[in-house]
Amino acid sequence: MAPALRSITEHVERVLALVAPLPAVAAGLAELVDGPPPVLAEDAVAADAVPPFDNSAMDGYAVRLADLPLSGEPVTLRVTGEIPAAAGSGARLGPGEAVRIMTGAPLPPGADAVVPVERTSTGRFVAGASADETTVTLARQARLHVRRRGEDVEPGTVLGHAGAEATATVVAALAASGLAAVRVHRRPRVAVIATGSELVPAGMPRRPGQITDSNSLMLAAAARATGSDVLRLGPVPDSADALRATLDQAAGAGADLIVTAGGVSAGAADVVREVLALGQDAAVSDVDVAGVGMQPGRPQALARLRGVPWIAVPGNPVSAYVSFALFVRPAIARLRGLAVPGLAFEHRRTASGWTSPPGREQVLPVRVLPTGEVEPVLVASGGGGGGHLVSTLAGSDGLAVVAADVEKVGPGDVVRVLLHGAPRG
Repeated sequence: MAPALRSITEHVERVLALVAPLPAVAAGLAELVDGPPPVLAEDAVAADAVPPFDNSAMDGYAVRLADLPLSGEPVTLRVTGEIPAAAGSGARLGPGEAVRIMTGAPLPPGADAVVPVERTSTGRFVAGASADETTVTLARQARLHVRRRGEDVEPGTVLGHAGAEATATVVAALAASGLAAVRVHRRPRVAVIATGSELVPAGMPRRPGQITDSNSLMLAAAARATGSDVLRLGPVPDSADALRATLDQAAGAGADLIVTAGGVSAGAADVVREVLALGQDAAVSDVDVAGVGMQPGRPQALARLRGVPWIAVPGNPVSAYVSFALFVRPAIARLRGLAVPGLAFEHRRTASGWTSPPGREQVLPVRVLPTGEVEPVLVASGGGGGGHLVSTLAGSDGLAVVAADVEKVGPGDVVRVLLHGAPRG
């Protein structure tokens, strides 16, 4: 009796149990912008207040509210100086005085408001012109136009939580708060290996019976988009010795995760199954060969090669990509240290209907319409799940996942959709 098929969710759980977050390293803020955003290994806490001092929100005049009538009646004040943005706060502002001040400049002692220059008798400041006005006429405004110290961030505020990406906005907040470095998880190094004696590298001439290796390029690009460094090896012929040598090469090169495409089904030349069937030894351990109740992408396997997690996916291009999106991407997310490394499904209505195989979770490339609805790029004809129709991926925006107990999807039905590049959820 054949073993029961796993659900997609069950296999994701097995995959996530195979990997763990990579160690934390210290990184300067400048390093965080070199490539995809790393994941914070610990909470990043503000070292200083933001703003660090009271400053002007406008180009105008720093004044004392005590000098401005509550009625809004204009008054004329003496202009006693100027404070550019890069200067200190200057001398204390006395009664009846005003100081020219630029946006971002520190408020002088004694001042508690700024009147924008366009609301004064001066009208506007001219770049490069000397400050020759000795008086200015102005009135109380509804807003103070002052940014108070710490009104954005107080020292000790958590600006980025452990398990979150250090995105551009997080990095900006960290820099503004006075942090120079944070601890982040090391970027994963993912080895991608395509198997099959029929494969030739892209750009090489093909003999009869040969096809171009597109899987390793596709999976390498997909892994790089997750924030990983990628080592692409192969294609590897259908030889157990050749595959073991390439796997050893990947492990020796410091791979944190190995992904192989092809050779995982039940064919006579399925070399991955052959290597896994050699039994548990010092090099290959934790072997888990399974069928997942999905179409396409049913045959799957997990193992460790010299301690390195190894995910083996089918060789048909759509099957390989579907497997990457559902299983490899969550594994990489956990390696990166993301707090929630699961699948980020959205719920979308369908613009048209299609049939789904009974008893299997159907995974179908779909495009998103301007209405937000989805429709299949192409429904395979002649049986099968269309795992070889790589062009459907190029025209798609994501993958619709239809439940195993649904045999027909109708227009207007709601389906789960995993958009390309959706990291987790």
